[in-house]
Amino acid sequence: MANSPHGGVLKNLVARDEPISDQLREESLSLPYLTLTERQLCDLELITNGGFSPLEGFLNEADYKNVVDNLRLSNGVLFPIPVTLDVSRGDIDRLSIAAGSRVTLLDPRDEEALAIITVEDIYTPDRVKEAIQVFGADDPAHPSVAYLRNRVKDFYVGGKLQAIKAPTHFDYVALRYTPTELRAHFKKLAWRKVVAFQTRNPMHRAHRELTVRAARQRQANVLIHPVVGLTKPGDVDHYTRVRVYEAIMQKYPNGMGQLALLPLAMRMAGPREAVWHAIIRKNYGATHFIVGRDHAGPGKNSQGKDFYGPYDAQDLVIKYHDELQIEMVPFQQMTYLPSTDDYQPIDEVPKGVQTLDISGTELRKRLRSGAPIPDWFSYDAVVKVLRESYPPRNKQGFVLFLTGLHNSGKDAIAKALQVTLHQQGGRSVSLLLGETVRQELSSEIGFSADDRHENTHRIAFVSAELSRAGAAVIAAPTSPQDRSRQLARDTIQQSGGSGGNFFLIHVATPLEYCEKTDRHGLYSQARRGEIKGFAGVDEPYETPEDADLTVDVTQQSISEIVHSIVLLLETNSLL
Repeated sequence: MANSPHGGVLKNLVARDEPISDQLREESLSLPYLTLTERQLCDLELITNGGFSPLEGFLNEADYKNVVDNLRLSNGVLFPIPVTLDVSRGDIDRLSIAAGSRVTLLDPRDEEALAIITVEDIYTPDRVKEAIQVFGADDPAHPSVAYLRNRVKDFYVGGKLQAIKAPTHFDYVALRYTPTELRAHFKKLAWRKVVAFQTRNPMHRAHRELTVRAARQRQANVLIHPVVGLTKPGDVDHYTRVRVYEAIMQKYPNGMGQLALLPLAMRMAGPREAVWHAIIRKNYGATHFIVGRDHAGPGKNSQGKDFYGPYDAQDLVIKYHDELQIEMVPFQQMTYLPSTDDYQPIDEVPKGVQTLDISGTELRKRLRSGAPIPDWFSYDAVVKVLRESYPPRNKQGFVLFLTGLHNSGKDAIAKALQVTLHQQGGRSVSLLLGETVRQELSSEIGFSADDRHENTHRIAFVSAELSRAGAAVIAAPTSPQDRSRQLARDTIQQSGGSGGNFFLIHVATPLEYCEKTDRHGLYSQARRGEIKGFAGVDEPYETPEDADLTVDVTQQSISEIVHSIVLLLETNSLL
């Protein structure tokens, strides 16, 4: 018997509004429209299919503040993560958004109308407080804090949704169950107890043994429920992961397991995220949920320490057990015993018995280098899929992102690098100079801070596409804002191929030298007010604190700088 939905009622807005969907679609044509971001699209899908029950829309200000402060909606129902619709001042003015107005929400992939929001309020969030309360610190080393700082717009719009249609997917359609469909599937199979397993990584033998053991101990079935929305930058892409999951499902006892995909945009919020994941799996009908060690943790903070304690997530789920009404299954770390050729929980292994393990870092190293991956760790079918998607490092694309003041020498360095990398061979080499890209891609935008940010965004998008195809990309915009450079890093790590190889190079040539040697007189024009928004004159250049390499043409020759960049690539096994 499937678990009861969180809040008692599954809020399937697509089914609820299906009788008036044609009417809503017709109305949507006459309304102002907002094109969703990728995260907002994931959130909307889970609001409208019931995965985020009891939500029926994006949080209004009262709900938002209560979730941030107390992990509860304003009506007292447990809900730990703020699900918000962020908009800019320009969006508000362009769409005349106000309380009571109705706005069409469009799918960013095909501009299909998905829903109409009736605006309840527009409010300005305290993003620093949101970062501290939800993620534990206002630390940009946390991917969601970086997202808050660099990509979330200044205002949130709260309001209920009416669903026109569910987003259309063209990949793995048979595996994309809504909560209603998965509940019906469990009922058809007479599954009374279901252990859900959350993952955003490929699965191997230890994961199979862990989930089979958890199911057998509880006389239950297994739901492998991986995230295929936004995950942590640098994660294995979902196409590769789903092929891995399909391969490993063949290794489960017949009839024990079910694979279903979850279109969730993860926040990597550790303890709060674990509670959120439990609520979502409860809405999908699971009765048990495996919570791992450092569940949904993002890794290290700016001081090199883990953001969350190893068992903080389990402790918070236990704290809210009575309200969650889903049984937590603590993740047991499994280790391989060569003497018996099987896996056992590490805390059950007698002292002195030999065990073997391969860390995630070691696995990635072996994938990059082509080194063997033993049968005891994974399955041949899984390794085959991973090797297809993870070419050796010297075949992966990468992006060298040069940032610096106008006339700092970054263009000369970029051109010399292109020649040197052409000489190396093995990859196509693309050069994206700031002014060239502006003429070709961004000729319609100006030089305001927002325009420069948009120009950098476009450069990052093109760079990611080229890198994913295996190219070496040299981009050299001024990019004076830290938020723009962070956006570029995130974009390339998220979408730039299996390695997500991004290197920020700060060309730190002093302003005085850049201005003194400016043959085109642009600094002089900026000083006279003839050019506005000129970095170093009337717009500050924010010095990068996270550069992978800092160079200066007053201290090094172009040849020396190029050589230092080549050494950086060689150190990272990319040449």
